[in-house]
Amino acid sequence: QVQLVESGGDLVQPGGSLRLSCTASGIRFSLYRMGWYRQAPGKQRDEVATIASDDSTIYADSVKGRFTISRDNAKNTVYLQMNSLKPEDTAVYYCQAALFSRQYWGQGTQVTVSS
Repeated sequence: QVQLVESGGDLVQPGGSLRLSCTASGIRFSLYRMGWYRQAPGKQRDEVATIASDDSTIYADSVKGRFTISRDNAKNTVYLQMNSLKPEDTAVYYCQAALFSRQYWGQGTQVTVSS
């Protein structure tokens, strides 16, 4: 049984930082492309950042220079370090594991940026 469990979401003030974590079980983690996506109320789910099995990364333009994705294959965990947070970063953040046609999702973690 595949499970992705996110954590780290919270309420933070504009300009603050958070680190999200996603720990996977039931997959050969090192083979999978891992990604973070987010969905704000009334909007579609958008890709935020991905990291491939070779550690190459892709970022959405809206988070470049502020967010950093990383992975620790020994811990089956992917991270999203979020700095200089803005109110428009408010959303539910989801972790995804992808390999060819297989896709698995976590349950999401809420990030709220507000003063």
